[in-house]
Amino acid sequence: MVTSLIQSFPTVILAHGDFPVHSAAVWALRSAKTVVCCDGAAETLLKMGIEPTYIVGDLDSTSPEVQARFADRLHHITEQESNDLTKAVRFCKSRGHDRITILGATGKREDHTLGNIALLADYAGEAQVQMITNYGVMNAIEQSTTFESVAGQQVSLFRISPHICVTLSGLRYPLHSDPLTKLWLGTLNEALGSEFTVKFDEGKMVVFRAF
Repeated sequence: MVTSLIQSFPTVILAHGDFPVHSAAVWALRSAKTVVCCDGAAETLLKMGIEPTYIVGDLDSTSPEVQARFADRLHHITEQESNDLTKAVRFCKSRGHDRITILGATGKREDHTLGNIALLADYAGEAQVQMITNYGVMNAIEQSTTFESVAGQQVSLFRISPHICVTLSGLRYPLHSDPLTKLWLGTLNEALGSEFTVKFDEGKMVVFRAF
């Protein structure tokens, strides 16, 4: 069930939220060829015995010891118009990394969690990006998409763009060109079988599939 939900992407961005402990998230981390840490996430990664490939951000949460040890891997970005996760995504894109798994982007502060999930939709048109948490996987979509699933799997949809009309098939609670007028209206659904389809004409959505 776990491996059917997620794709094996060569690049991982590790944010400074809850550290990944679910087997799927840990697998994605350990199988990555490149691990880009958002600032202070490098400290936790090192405790697992894994060295960061790069450390990106304003570096206000990275100890002087780690900065000295990995001075050749630091990419200090001082601008404050974007958060460290967005800085890391842009850094990856500038290096040609366009298949990215984001870990550690949820948990701890709720405002950071909500912001990072919403930002996932911004990255969708720029690269292949999936966000894995300790509870499931999130994908942002800009067009109708069919997802793999298993019967009984919990599924939630969040509309990011306003005025989206959605058709759902393969879920316990289908929709038929129904408007999602509020952020939460597509949440707490359930897969009926091996796949489900989300259809809409335009806009951006985030789809969550629980492990």
